[in-house]
Amino acid sequence: MKQQHRGRVTKDGIRIHEAGDFAGMHRAGELAARILDEIAEHVRPGQTTGELDRMIENKVEAAGATSATIGYKGYRHASCISVNHVVCHGIPGDKQLKDGDILNIDVTVIVDGWFGDTSRMFVAGKLSRKAERLLQVTHDALMKGIEAVRPGNTFGDVGHAIQEFVEANRMSVVRDFCGHGLGRVFHAPPNVLHYGRAGTGAVLEEGMFFTIEPMVNLGRPETKVLADDWTAVTRDKSLSAQYEHSIGVTSGGCEIFTLSPADRFHPTWK
Repeated sequence: MKQQHRGRVTKDGIRIHEAGDFAGMHRAGELAARILDEIAEHVRPGQTTGELDRMIENKVEAAGATSATIGYKGYRHASCISVNHVVCHGIPGDKQLKDGDILNIDVTVIVDGWFGDTSRMFVAGKLSRKAERLLQVTHDALMKGIEAVRPGNTFGDVGHAIQEFVEANRMSVVRDFCGHGLGRVFHAPPNVLHYGRAGTGAVLEEGMFFTIEPMVNLGRPETKVLADDWTAVTRDKSLSAQYEHSIGVTSGGCEIFTLSPADRFHPTWK
């Protein structure tokens, strides 16, 4: 029997969840984050992204959960793995990682009907100085966006906080992809833009669940999607990075559902 959504929907189509729904999102988010914690030690030169994905799929199954991405619009993998100038939606395969490669691993699981969605950056081998700075700025931009989440603020406030910080560091925010609402569905309103004007957009309310997942390029913001209809890359082949948390708006701010149990989300966790 299909689970029915509870809570009301705003005029912008955004679902307002009930207080009890936060626990389900924490369980799903914790599993997705724990899987990324556990995969970290396997990211090294010579490893293939396909093997990393197989490990992730096995971990999802071992937890009794379901991968949200396998079968989604024909996608066949339990993760997206985006290396170097791949912005997002990189398809795992047989290509081996090289020393200094940076990669985003994005995992979404379903636990008791709730979707846990998160991604973070990893490095194979030694991290270059310019890549380290990109990872730090992208991570901090996500946290700037999260700091702007509280009832009464707008989604424009969130996007503006991210854009202002990134551009002050002479990098660019990707505009072709955005965060999204989630809960008992994978993607729902709103579209969470990572740029914008303060005071614009829908007003944040307690009970909204969504992702914030800025993609930041060392070069220009433009992207293109390759012939596989999934892989998005930077047009100028500059390095790109992304960090993603799933969050829920509370009366005083927000809760992050996808915190790393091992505190390995920050780029300098090593």
